[in-house]
Amino acid sequence: MKINGTLINYYFFCKTKLWLHANRINLEDNSEDVRIGKILHELQEKKSKKGEISIDNIKIDKLTKDYLVEIKKSDSDPEATRWQVLLYLYKLKLKGVEKKGKIEYIEKKKQSKKVHFVELDEVNEKELLEVLQNISDLINLPKPPPAKFENHCKKCAYYEYCFI
Repeated sequence: MKINGTLINYYFFCKTKLWLHANRINLEDNSEDVRIGKILHELQEKKSKKGEISIDNIKIDKLTKDYLVEIKKSDSDPEATRWQVLLYLYKLKLKGVEKKGKIEYIEKKKQSKKVHFVELDEVNEKELLEVLQNISDLINLPKPPPAKFENHCKKCAYYEYCFI
């Protein structure tokens, strides 16, 4: 299976969710948070002249002259988002396109947006290749890793699967 932004994001968020999603157990269609995220992407795409760009198995929110831009509804998991952007930068690099990453967080209750910048350097690239191997190994396990309860689990689309 080709690893996409969703899978790398889940790797840093929840390994159980990663395994379930990668093995085609998708419970996100009923998630309000997932619907909100999709709507935000659609609204942002309408504002942008270029819209979302698909390359191989990834979807990039926006490309500018200097940046690959990822748009998120909140900064609830910045580390996962950072690695997602690093994956996208790596995929572009393999195609001969060198960009820097820019993450824009559009907070629901705030008028302003937060912006963070990411660069794919040698250290990040080496770590990314290790993460990709770890994800591949995890996906190929015969069953999901045991769920670990965290505060964010209550809002997760997989909550009932893992804990009820």
